[in-house]
Amino acid sequence: MRQEHSMKMSLTSLVEPLRSFSVNIMAEDRQTDNSNNRRYPQNLQGVLQLAVDAGSSAEGPAPIQPMSEERKEWLREALAEVCKGQMDEVAQMKQCLAVLYKDGMSERERDGEEERDDENEDERESAFEILSELCENLDNARDLMILGGLELCVSQYLCHAQSGLRWRAAQLIASCAQNMPQVQVHLLSIGALPKLLQLTDSDPHPTVRVKALYAVSCLIREQEGGLQAFLSHDGFSVLMRGMQSDIEKLRTKSAFLLLNLLTSHPEQKASKADINSRFISNCSRSCFRCLSSLVEDCPEGLKDCRDPSLGLEDLLRQRARELQGKEESQEELDFCEHLRVTCFRGQQSDDNGMDR
Repeated sequence: MRQEHSMKMSLTSLVEPLRSFSVNIMAEDRQTDNSNNRRYPQNLQGVLQLAVDAGSSAEGPAPIQPMSEERKEWLREALAEVCKGQMDEVAQMKQCLAVLYKDGMSERERDGEEERDDENEDERESAFEILSELCENLDNARDLMILGGLELCVSQYLCHAQSGLRWRAAQLIASCAQNMPQVQVHLLSIGALPKLLQLTDSDPHPTVRVKALYAVSCLIREQEGGLQAFLSHDGFSVLMRGMQSDIEKLRTKSAFLLLNLLTSHPEQKASKADINSRFISNCSRSCFRCLSSLVEDCPEGLKDCRDPSLGLEDLLRQRARELQGKEESQEELDFCEHLRVTCFRGQQSDDNGMDR
């Protein structure tokens, strides 16, 4: 028992030096990138020898001694432990994809098997949830792309009859696309964006619309190709309609995405200031922030807000009175006052001048 415990401790002590060794090797590669004489290990024995050499050089000159068989075995186990986690996760993803690929067969064999279909749906939903969690890891997101999982989501599940599968597919796409330019470009190339915009705009299930908008956001923020595709599919109009929705989460998330895009791309303000009475009547804190952004340095947006038929000035005054004295609503009150001053103070001065 003591010997086994000693071996485990020794094995653990070898893993960290091995990782440090890997970092040192990568750093050394960058310094000698122009050299064509480096010889890379082709097998496990070569890796073991490099590890021994690196350890010796880090500690100063030391006599080279052959590694014992017992020590080699420990190091092999350490390497296997380091690689095992990623291999297990890839295997999990393949199992989940096998479940999702069975959906086509289930659709064709639906007659007389409603109970079985319910079980299959639960199984597929679980598969999506596992994949979404795994693909928070960027390496797994790239592996899922290579395995064809994203094409499966776009081609079969974004348009699936079951809303629970539609929104989970959108969520998986969002998990994979976030902060992964390679995956974003791939999803754009297979037509994911127009399908997601359509779901955001018109799906009958609220959760599907919210998750689809999240996926849209992950595809286009800080992604020039995604933004251009978004513009070509009239994405700003989708956001404006989302801000007029009866679904609170959709209104809020549409407003934040619109504000982010207008802040990072102010040149888009003039062409996207589509302000109407329904938009005004549904204004919330996030919408007031967007309006404030739209009217700054944008004559078209300012003109729309001043349209008497919208009743924006009266709405702002009424809303300000409602928020007075509410500490938790101070931010919204500030936006109301800022918007009212920006839109109507100068206009009142102009009107007074005309009266004189």
